[in-house]
Amino acid sequence: MATAPSIGTQLVMRLETPNTAGSFGTLASAIGDAGGMVGAVDTRTVGKTTIVRDVTVTVNSDAIANAVRQAIEKIDGVRVLSVSDSTFLAHLGGKIRTGITRPVKTRQDLSTVYTPGVARVSSAIANDPAKAYALTIKRNTVCVLSDGTAVLGLGDIGPYGAAPVMEGKCMLFKQFADIDAFPICLDTKNVDEIVETARRIAPIFGGINLEDISAPRCFEVERRLVEELDIPVMHDDQHGTAVVILAALMNAAAVVNKRMEDLTIVLTGSGAAGTATIKMLLAAGVRDVIAVDRGGALNRDEHYDNSHWTWLAEHTNRQNRRGSLKDVLVGADVFIGVSAPGILQPEWIGGMARDPIVFAMANPTPEVMPDQAAGYAAVIATGRSDFPNQVNNLLAFPGIFRGALDVRARKITEGMKLAAARAIAGIVGDERSAEYIIPSVFDTRVVDAVAQAVTQAAIDDGVARRELLMPDDEAAAEPVRS
Repeated sequence: MATAPSIGTQLVMRLETPNTAGSFGTLASAIGDAGGMVGAVDTRTVGKTTIVRDVTVTVNSDAIANAVRQAIEKIDGVRVLSVSDSTFLAHLGGKIRTGITRPVKTRQDLSTVYTPGVARVSSAIANDPAKAYALTIKRNTVCVLSDGTAVLGLGDIGPYGAAPVMEGKCMLFKQFADIDAFPICLDTKNVDEIVETARRIAPIFGGINLEDISAPRCFEVERRLVEELDIPVMHDDQHGTAVVILAALMNAAAVVNKRMEDLTIVLTGSGAAGTATIKMLLAAGVRDVIAVDRGGALNRDEHYDNSHWTWLAEHTNRQNRRGSLKDVLVGADVFIGVSAPGILQPEWIGGMARDPIVFAMANPTPEVMPDQAAGYAAVIATGRSDFPNQVNNLLAFPGIFRGALDVRARKITEGMKLAAARAIAGIVGDERSAEYIIPSVFDTRVVDAVAQAVTQAAIDDGVARRELLMPDDEAAAEPVRS
């Protein structure tokens, strides 16, 4: 059975070994027996009795890394001088930095970009704040905002722990959509304080990507910021996930010759991603979604303290079915899991409708492993990169924000998100199959397709402040006068 995926970690181990025949062979055997794989070997110094080498060792987990080190330390005459981890080395000094668009080499350059020349530009923006889009970084800059309460699979690790993840998100914005993004990690869990901080720093940003904020606070933070700000705000954990799940489902339904409006979908996990996904499925025309949480199917006979569960109970589960996940899966067309590992037994899939579709999104261990579900399901998707059909937010957020920034959208609408989903699904097109319902995150067509669809939807929905036919640099087309 497949296990949690690993990218593999490379350890660079500086080792002192005896300068005798066969000593390195003994070392290499010990590393291999412990589960490591020797790569490059670089000799640093050679003495009469010892040799110091940098040995690169690939390991697939922290446990194996510890086992390798322990095995080495047990060898007579071998000393571990230092160990460097490639993942930690990649984070030294952080993963992003700022740059400049034009160098300052002369006094004239200095006078133009700073004082006194900058005063004319500042005055022009003060008189007409809309000019900030043309004359500052605002038009291409996104704030990645988090309080560190729901980070990846780590949970509430605080703002310092969240920082490397937010830096990584900023890297992806730049790499995939050429958007300048900056991480803001807040040392507060108070909704009012988060909203107030975001509101006060918003003038310099063209959009805000909320990230890794735990439910249910994330709903309130996003709702208030969307209402109070005139720039696009999106909680990617909710809507990025929902967009890509919908895109994958569009193609999966086509593979098994079923219409979206005819699907009965069971979704486990009624938190941020689950709630957003259900709302998007309903907006896309799905008529029957059954939300399931730890207590079973949400239904209209129960009273829920959670207002989001109350909404789900009122707007889903057409037949008001009750019972466990196993009970409500009977006859369903689709299972979507954004919940917990191992909660779906493979044989339950056999009781679903013909050609069942299974999206098991829990990471790193899904609700059911694809190799276990393969004998029952017609189409399988996960959030993992080591199986076909990886549902990954990276397919959505770069293009969504690229399109929103390009037309200076006031907000991200349901129409823009639906357009993004259709664009992602359209990349696959007629090539769709059971093992190809979603494009690769490295498919260079995705961001442009999503951005174009989002820009048109923003115009159609009346939230765009700029037509793409306008000059790219209004400042050049119309000189600024203070």
